[in-house]
Amino acid sequence: MFDTFSGVFVAIIFVLLCVFFYYVPFMLWVNAQVSGVRISLIQLFLMRIRKVPPTKIVNCMIEAHKAGLQDVRRDGLEAHYLAGGHIERVVHALVSANKASIPLSFQMATAIDLAGRDVFEAVQMSVNPKVIDTPPVTAVAKDGIQLIAKARVTVRANIHQLVGGAGEDTVLARVGEGIVSSIGSAETHKSVLENPDSISKLVLSKGLDDGTAFEILSIDIADIDVGKNIGAQLQIDQAEADKNIAQAKAEERRAMAIANEQEMKAKAQEARAKVIEAEALVPQAMSEAFRNGNLGIMDYYRMQNIQADTTMREAIGKPAESKKK
Repeated sequence: MFDTFSGVFVAIIFVLLCVFFYYVPFMLWVNAQVSGVRISLIQLFLMRIRKVPPTKIVNCMIEAHKAGLQDVRRDGLEAHYLAGGHIERVVHALVSANKASIPLSFQMATAIDLAGRDVFEAVQMSVNPKVIDTPPVTAVAKDGIQLIAKARVTVRANIHQLVGGAGEDTVLARVGEGIVSSIGSAETHKSVLENPDSISKLVLSKGLDDGTAFEILSIDIADIDVGKNIGAQLQIDQAEADKNIAQAKAEERRAMAIANEQEMKAKAQEARAKVIEAEALVPQAMSEAFRNGNLGIMDYYRMQNIQADTTMREAIGKPAESKKK
């Protein structure tokens, strides 16, 4: 029974020691003291209570102390961790910036990190500039010839503009706009092909990196290809459009002429109908004249002779071709 009690007692002591060394990381404290970082066991214990990993905090403090950084404090690291930041990335960036003589404070580094940008990558880009290839940019010179240009933009991160500064897409868009403006202002495409560096000089003079997180170091034209003859194509399209407009107007005039002809035919048919109607009333009028004594037999015969003579004259006056028909 004593052996059982001793085993339970040993197990309890072991569990208590595990719990103690978990909440009071003694070896981590020893490591910090040996490295020259002054931190107490109570502070390490409180980190566990606040759910802050003491190992990360101590390692970051050791790295900052060995690099000679004075503004990296325990409270600042804990606050940045609790805010959702990456304390290791921030400390790495501060060490790299210090070695490269780049002015970067702890407050600025944490602000950049919380803004969603990789502060360590930004410091590396400040030391080693990045080359960005632009997509093909199409522009037209004043002579109507299309040119397709590709450029390589060398940029360096602007540490003080990383918070609130525009990204790579804005830089590429501005460079593309500058290339289009430069080619569009050229008198001929040949002048652009002869002096491609004129494009980069004009684009660089516009200060396209204002308000961005980068500083443009150089713009190099990698390739220029000749495209279509846009001016000739526009003239062809304009001529085709003018032809279509003229055809439409001619068709409109033809339709109006046909409508007028149909209208005249309708009026002629209407007039013939009225004549026939009037001729149908002649016998009635003659009968009425006979009954009233206004027309005699001799008058009627003379009228018939006049009509026969008129018909004969019309037949004699018709052309020979109409007679054959």
